[in-house]
Amino acid sequence: MSIRLLQRGVHQGVFMSVNQIQIHVENIKCGGCEKSILKGLASLEGLSDVVIDRDQQLVSATGDPSLREALVAKLKSMGYPEQGSVSGLEAGLTNAKSFVSCAIGRIS
Repeated sequence: MSIRLLQRGVHQGVFMSVNQIQIHVENIKCGGCEKSILKGLASLEGLSDVVIDRDQQLVSATGDPSLREALVAKLKSMGYPEQGSVSGLEAGLTNAKSFVSCAIGRIS
């Protein structure tokens, strides 16, 4: 299953080369997770066509490649880190964050 957010925006009025950014993440469990991710990523200017593929644990967006780091940081802050980027206690903390994000997504 995948869901899509179409968002238009200009990144600080500057023309950007537009590419597909794909990040394999951890902890996407349900539609609540997807809704939280979409809402969180809506705050990042310059991204559009956000697609979440729960089965593949993949978040894709259209935007300037320079936005990749901001996208990865935002996803991690919500509990959805890039696959293989966290381990041990940090992995446990991001998993706990994802449960909170998921719950918020389910009620909003």
